Amino acid sequence: MINMLLQDGAQDAADALTAEEPVEKTLSIIDLLLTGGTSGIIIIGVLFVLLFVAIYIYFERLFAIKAASKIDGNFMNQIRDNVSNGNIEAAKILCAQTNSPVARLTAKGISRIGNPLEDINTAIENSGRLEVYRLEKNVSVLATIAGAAPMIGFLGTVIGMVLAFHTLATSSGQADMGTLAEGIYTAMTTTVAGLIVGIIAYMGYNHLVVRIDKVVHAMEANAVDFLDLLNEPI
Repeated sequence: MINMLLQDGAQDAADALTAEEPVEKTLSIIDLLLTGGTSGIIIIGVLFVLLFVAIYIYFERLFAIKAASKIDGNFMNQIRDNVSNGNIEAAKILCAQTNSPVARLTAKGISRIGNPLEDINTAIENSGRLEVYRLEKNVSVLATIAGAAPMIGFLGTVIGMVLAFHTLATSSGQADMGTLAEGIYTAMTTTVAGLIVGIIAYMGYNHLVVRIDKVVHAMEANAVDFLDLLNEPI
């Protein structure tokens, strides 16, 4: 009998300890995003749209810049031979068959052969500005997203904090602290999302700028080579 009472007491003590153990509360990212209230969900949705736009622009421009940077290393040598031999039409055909900014600049210069060298240089510079504009198409949107996304995320956090403290004020300070804390950390998710989108857009923008600069330098180098060719004594 005594053994049975001792066993029952030990079981009750074990059950009491088990009941007092804190239950670990887990929260998935999806739950965190979806429990942010209407304003939080709207702002998270806007940030996802900005992320999609940033990724699309990055890869679209990256492929375009890669295509623009591809050019045969023997291109200028062939142009030099054709121009030196007076075969201007062959040089024009070669430029037309090569789809790149360098080829289009060279074609513009070839079309001005016979004019003063300064006029040819001006025509190449104007064409170069147009090519740079084409390369930089929509790249500025990435810079805008990089700056705007963190601000939009911070706006969501401010709205969430205002709502949380409004709940505290309307309850005369008797609001459940667990509910208040949950509202605050849920509001902070918009800032985290905004920073993530902003960082991705910023890194993509800087990478594209570096790639565009390389193409521009190649254009300038080939333009100088072409002008030197025209300036060579016959």
